[in-house]
Amino acid sequence: MPQAKPLRSSSTGALAGTARVPGDKSISHRALMFGAVAVGETVIHGLLEGEDVLHTAAAMRALGAFAERGADGVWRVRGVGVGGLGEPAQVLDMGNSGTAARLLIGLVSAHPITTFFTGDGSLNKRPMARVITPLEQMGASFVSRAGGRLPLAVIGSDKMVPITYRLPVPSAQVKSAVLLAGLNTQGVTTVIEAEPTRDHSELMLRHFGATVTTERLEDGALAVSVTGQPELTGREIVVPADPSSAAFPAVAALLRPGSELLLTDVGLNPRRAGIYETLVEMGGDIEYLNRRDLAGEPVADLRVKGSALKGVVVPAERAPSMIDEYPVLAAAAACAEGTTVMLGLKELRVKESDRLAMVAEGLTRCGVKVEVGADDSLTVHGTGKPPQGGATVATAMDHRIAMSFLVLGMATAEPVQVDDGTFIDTSFPGFVGLMNGLGAKIA
Repeated sequence: MPQAKPLRSSSTGALAGTARVPGDKSISHRALMFGAVAVGETVIHGLLEGEDVLHTAAAMRALGAFAERGADGVWRVRGVGVGGLGEPAQVLDMGNSGTAARLLIGLVSAHPITTFFTGDGSLNKRPMARVITPLEQMGASFVSRAGGRLPLAVIGSDKMVPITYRLPVPSAQVKSAVLLAGLNTQGVTTVIEAEPTRDHSELMLRHFGATVTTERLEDGALAVSVTGQPELTGREIVVPADPSSAAFPAVAALLRPGSELLLTDVGLNPRRAGIYETLVEMGGDIEYLNRRDLAGEPVADLRVKGSALKGVVVPAERAPSMIDEYPVLAAAAACAEGTTVMLGLKELRVKESDRLAMVAEGLTRCGVKVEVGADDSLTVHGTGKPPQGGATVATAMDHRIAMSFLVLGMATAEPVQVDDGTFIDTSFPGFVGLMNGLGAKIA
């Protein structure tokens, strides 16, 4: 366990400058995994080199693929083909990443190998039963701690059967795990989702040559299907800047009068961009420039200016498109005029921490009036000016909690300290340096 590294953020003047935040974490994980089961070489530009993604790269090497960073900063993956992964000689350590763990559990389950998974203290508390249930229906076996938690063993099979699985809770990770198991399964594997979730897996699988279809059902749900045992071919991938990471400097700029930032190459997949839609509804001055596509993913440069924000109601159906951004949205709501109500946040209970409880506790410490509803809603009462601050906030090893309260501290009357910023590097390496380069005061 690394030694805790407290960080303190103090009120700053206007933020200014141009920045490209690190590459999209979700896309980076998938690029490494899909490249590892493709034939030929996959060339990846702009891969996020945070700890989570580096754990995924190490796991793919342990499973038999080549995955290395060149001196030019470009990553190259030489794959083994669908069904070609080999049994690793050691336990796969997935660090802090639920995405990597759940997707890779799905991928190896359709191979006749036994694979052991573990993670850090936070990941080992997170539930894996949600992926175990459908994968057992397909023919894989599991041995895990109580509640389906890591460490666990996957006893895979190359005799898996295709299923049609309706997600009980919207989850791109569970959807992707089932689809990846379906890659090495004869026939068509289908996942039905009542609400659209991130579709990075579908887009990238098509980019590699898989047959993936999406059909709207009579009840309004989406049926996403993959045809098993395709030959995937290595591709070139340019990873957009991570929209979740870009949300931190974006909110910081909105909260400081006179600020103007240009955030380049930000991924704006419609199923990931809910935070920006919400910030604009709150009165945020965000302009989308130079819209274009990178490897099937829509991107743009964002010009963000300091703005007077107002409270809004964020509907539950928007949650899948911004589930990771609610902590930093709560920081924005704390400085807005009026009440902001965020609905449908149940999924926040099972992230790197219980983010709903952690956000509420941290805001309360900073002098903000909040309520957590029995329906897993969060209500934040803003006064139109930044709260007092002056608190030390517990992060529970959660990188997004840490960054969100450091952003809040850039606006509060007194500094805000987080008890540990060590885990920020899992998703946003260089966060403190980037923010300070734009005018923040994080020490």
